[in-house]
Amino acid sequence: MAENLNTSDALHAARRVANHAVRNGILGSRVSCRPVYHHMGAVLADSVLQAGLNYAKVVKPRIANILRTFPHATTMNILMEVIEQEGSPKFLQWEHREKISRFDNLVSFLTEAEIDSTSELSSALRDKSFRVGIRRVRGVGPKTVDYMACLVGVDCIAVDRHIRDFAELVGLEDDNYDYLREVFSFAADLLSISRREFDAGIWSFQSERTSRQLSLEFMQ
Repeated sequence: MAENLNTSDALHAARRVANHAVRNGILGSRVSCRPVYHHMGAVLADSVLQAGLNYAKVVKPRIANILRTFPHATTMNILMEVIEQEGSPKFLQWEHREKISRFDNLVSFLTEAEIDSTSELSSALRDKSFRVGIRRVRGVGPKTVDYMACLVGVDCIAVDRHIRDFAELVGLEDDNYDYLREVFSFAADLLSISRREFDAGIWSFQSERTSRQLSLEFMQ
């Protein structure tokens, strides 16, 4: 019964989110979804680097460099060879130990799980037990897992600060990750758009809103 009540609550909240999205023209905006990679090196690098960094200025140029410099690192087997030859810091163009360690630990986890390609990773990330397992990697939380899933084509919502800020605008009080993920997933379904597209629309709307607020504060 509790589970049904929770689902009912999530559906009610999803309708509020969907209505707010329609009122603010989010469905009418043409935005690009997160890229889908067929390159394991890019997937892992993007997943590890994105947390806490400016995507456009810091992460995106590094991923572009990886795709340009190591176009062959499409599978885990080849990626392992590249890392052994070049080292993770050079591959990521990053020196801070925390992200390098997280990257190396993810590489080890996926190697032990016998995941070699992005298609295999995409299938694995649809499996609940695999998602539980990968979250045991230090520093890998639910948002990183969902973000990674988006990068390999899984249609899902990664609950980031933009999603949370939008939920606050709507007036949702429960900020639990899984709850918000379910609410925004249901909202996308109600609007008959892909969850990845809805995620991108929210991201664009909130980014522009934040920029406008900062501009107004600067002018005052």
